[in-house]
Amino acid sequence: MRNPILVTGGAGFIGSHLVERLLADGESVVVLDDFSTGDRANLRAVEGQRRLRILPGRVSDHSDLAALVAECGFVYHLAAAVGVELVVNSPIRTIETNLDETTVVLRAAAAGGVPVLITSSSEVYGKSPRSEFTETDDLLIGPPHLGRWGYACSKLMDEFLALAYMRERGVPVTVVRLFNTVGPRQTGRYGMVLPRFVQAALLNQPIRVHGDGGQSRCFCHVQDVLEALRGLEQRPTTRGEVVNVGNNQPITILDLAERVRSLLGSSSPIEFVPYEQAYAPGFEDMRHRRPSLAKLERLTGYRPARDLDTIIRDVAAHLGAAG
Repeated sequence: MRNPILVTGGAGFIGSHLVERLLADGESVVVLDDFSTGDRANLRAVEGQRRLRILPGRVSDHSDLAALVAECGFVYHLAAAVGVELVVNSPIRTIETNLDETTVVLRAAAAGGVPVLITSSSEVYGKSPRSEFTETDDLLIGPPHLGRWGYACSKLMDEFLALAYMRERGVPVTVVRLFNTVGPRQTGRYGMVLPRFVQAALLNQPIRVHGDGGQSRCFCHVQDVLEALRGLEQRPTTRGEVVNVGNNQPITILDLAERVRSLLGSSSPIEFVPYEQAYAPGFEDMRHRRPSLAKLERLTGYRPARDLDTIIRDVAAHLGAAG
């Protein structure tokens, strides 16, 4: 029997879909999650499976993390502070969570030489003016008095730390920079834009666009992201690599609001909300965030398969069923 796979943050949006995928692929899975931003209900469909073990608690509080990691064949480290609102309103929690949890995972993996996939963020590209972000680009982070850049720096330090553990202690590490993963189970509670828009449209309530709506993003279905993650996990040649994962088809946030409203047949008005009204002082947005996927395709053959309309319909179906 193969060793189980450990998923930290396995009750979160991406984590729970990953757990389901791993179980469907015949893997045994251990989930470690404190349910602070995840939800145990996300695992309801698989919770009774004998190949799944759920351990409640913070990664850094586990009594013997090194022993747990040593019994696993691979670690997906997804546990992190997530969401724009949490990042802006709880900067200490954000920075400490990202740094502390990653440190203890890497330290435990070093003891047993267990391979780890660390999920980073497109936020590390900062205010880069490039129209497309490539993994070897220089990074342009904003000043420390603007709070959101603390999140970007914490994720970037996760990357530095992961690669340092590989160089100095031989931990087989792959770093993934995720770009706007969306789909069923994602909540708008922490500021995620697409579920907020879809929920408002379903209720025919105002769709609130922050700023002028000209900022653009690329949205990737969570099931496409899982294909990329599994592809990277299963290829040892990706150890030591930093890889973008997402979709590379951009849309402005205003166009997204209009697409959601039209696709769902909603009568919701679109309202513009200034950033200073939407967030506490210290928020600065990025105008564009489009990944180059050339490296990921070269390493794994990955290409996103689901378009934006499919994503919107899937999110709407989930929220409609949940509501």
